[in-house]
Amino acid sequence: MEGTSSSNAPLRFFPDSRGRKCYKLPVKNVSSSVLVRAQFVYKNYDRLGKPPVFSVSLGTAITSTVNLTTNDPWTEEVVWPVSKDTLTFCLLAIPNGGTPVISSLKVRPLPPGAYQNNLGDFPNKSLRKIYRVNSGYVNGSLRYPLDPYDRIWDADEDYTPFHVSTGFNVLFSLNSSSLSEDPPVPVLQTARVLARKDVLTYNLLLDTLADYYIILYFAGILPVSPTFDVLINGNVIQSSYNVRLSEASALYITQKGIKCLNITLKSISFNPQINAIEVYEILDIPVEASTTTVSALQVIQQSTGLDLRWEDDPCSPNQWEHIGCEGSFVTSLELSDINLRSISPTFGDLLDLKTLDLHNTSLAGEIQNLGSLQHLEKLNLSYNQLTAFGTELEDLVGLKYLDLQNNSLEGIVPDGLGELPNLHLLNLENNKLQGTLPQSLNRESLEVRTTGNLCLSFSTLSCNDVSSNPSIQTPQVTIFTKKKPNKANHMAIILGAIGGALLALLLISLLIFLYIRKERTEVSCTDRTACQMRNWNAARIFSYKEIKSATNNFKEVIGRGSFGSVYLGKLSDGKLVAVKVSLIKFWSSRLPHYFHILWCQVHLLSKIRHQNLVCLEGYCHESKQQILVYEYLPGGSLADHLYGQNSQKVSLSWVRRLKIAVDAAKGLDYLHNGSDPRIIHRDVKCSNILLDKEMNAKVCDFGLSKQVVQADATHVTTVVKGTAGYLDPE
Repeated sequence: MEGTSSSNAPLRFFPDSRGRKCYKLPVKNVSSSVLVRAQFVYKNYDRLGKPPVFSVSLGTAITSTVNLTTNDPWTEEVVWPVSKDTLTFCLLAIPNGGTPVISSLKVRPLPPGAYQNNLGDFPNKSLRKIYRVNSGYVNGSLRYPLDPYDRIWDADEDYTPFHVSTGFNVLFSLNSSSLSEDPPVPVLQTARVLARKDVLTYNLLLDTLADYYIILYFAGILPVSPTFDVLINGNVIQSSYNVRLSEASALYITQKGIKCLNITLKSISFNPQINAIEVYEILDIPVEASTTTVSALQVIQQSTGLDLRWEDDPCSPNQWEHIGCEGSFVTSLELSDINLRSISPTFGDLLDLKTLDLHNTSLAGEIQNLGSLQHLEKLNLSYNQLTAFGTELEDLVGLKYLDLQNNSLEGIVPDGLGELPNLHLLNLENNKLQGTLPQSLNRESLEVRTTGNLCLSFSTLSCNDVSSNPSIQTPQVTIFTKKKPNKANHMAIILGAIGGALLALLLISLLIFLYIRKERTEVSCTDRTACQMRNWNAARIFSYKEIKSATNNFKEVIGRGSFGSVYLGKLSDGKLVAVKVSLIKFWSSRLPHYFHILWCQVHLLSKIRHQNLVCLEGYCHESKQQILVYEYLPGGSLADHLYGQNSQKVSLSWVRRLKIAVDAAKGLDYLHNGSDPRIIHRDVKCSNILLDKEMNAKVCDFGLSKQVVQADATHVTTVVKGTAGYLDPE
């Protein structure tokens, strides 16, 4: 986003404070280092009077913190060694620091080998400019075209020294190309020269305690050759330094851990002189994470279906969300409460992981693809639907904490878990395990939690009686017995009206037969299935009274479909919902076929959780009601915006339309490839794509879709379900 400040300085600002705001700078044809200069201007462009504070990074290094409350504008300049074809320049928001801004960004190539002398003790470093002084010159700064590399040489304004210029009849021409930095000749043709004293001094303030790189330039522009000692903070760096006639030379000095800079030239013969000074703070360039790790994390991000803003390096200049690092090694990954569904082989490439948290990520089946994580210490796979231990847990020799509570693990605990030498906590609570625990787990240094299983202990206690306590009770069937008729009354009736009595008896018997059959069907199907619904624990069960209260007695209709009408509802906690009431009548809902439709839809929707699929909040199943309660999406359907009345339409830009298409595709991809069983929607159309208040798209009405198990994955069906919409080729 772009704006203009009150001083008409162009700027770009970034109100979204999440992640990094980066520029990719091409440096493909640069053989050595580049000069990167950025300017930041606030000037109260937003009329809020709140200058921002934020960080700036190059590559993996944070180069500085820009504080526009103290200096506005702010200029930042860095010498960066090129190692790739692209250089990343980023703005990093600071909590409560305001909106990052930038006004200009320039990249200039530097001479080959420049700014590398005497940096052998500081490998893989960048240089942040603190000072660049054109000594002895007071008439403003000097830059391009006099300096072809567009370095800005500031005037020596803080001093009033005797200085020599080209108008002072310089006796010899100079060739600055003998120096790798190639300083411009006009800079070398001026100098600060000691007049009457024998000591020439610069006192320069430094920002922070750090390591610094200092370059002192000298040129023989006087008819004499002065000799002097060079001291930094009182320490002799170079003794008896001599400036030769018509020659340019430089001293390259590194200083570790200083917070002030005193440069002193002490005369030995003639008057000491200095032509220019450059001072840089030495910055570390953190080592990048391995390409294998970065690629693996990016694949994992794609599998989550979430925009995690994982770009560039996961550890530097700041760590990605859900990621923990030690140096350049990714040691922690926490991805909870998402629909991950399975542990892909990609996780096995994160070889430096010490902590892996995948709790409540819809994992199912066997624990797998973790055997290569030899450094793993903490593994949390709780609150999933895992059914088997697998064999790879036994390879995690560094494991200290293993949390498998609230899964569906069955059978016995494998002996190999007891062989893990560092294991301190094993949580197996609330699974379906039974049998005797391995004695290798029975040690003082290990805590084993087993409550909530069928029968699990270190003793040899038999678990044969577990099956005698089923979790679902057998439904009770009501039996109606016929009372024996009174013979006297029966004879009286026959004598009074033989024809009428026979007809009445026949009708009554038929009605009783139909009633008993109907009640048995209801008990055997309705009660048993309703009990199964409750055991899913995935959707809330509403009473019909709650539904009536939430919908204000079914007052506002917001849609109609083949299943029934949809009403707007508001739950007791204030949450808005869409209430879908079945059109199936009371008598027909008692038939197994129609009840099976509701049962299948609730069972299916209870297992589906994805950011691009409409979520089932709960259901109501009472004797005369079949009601589904969904999350409410205030944006309406895509059809409303495309084809609705003018009052309903919202202008959809091309970018917004593309975003909606991508969201819908993600939802369908999850149905087709991510859910178990796989689901083919078979009624995809714009009226079945709903939008939330931020215009994010979610697919709905997939509850009556075709379910495909893995063995059936190649089967092609031509049976069409739903309304006349789009039928995908599968």
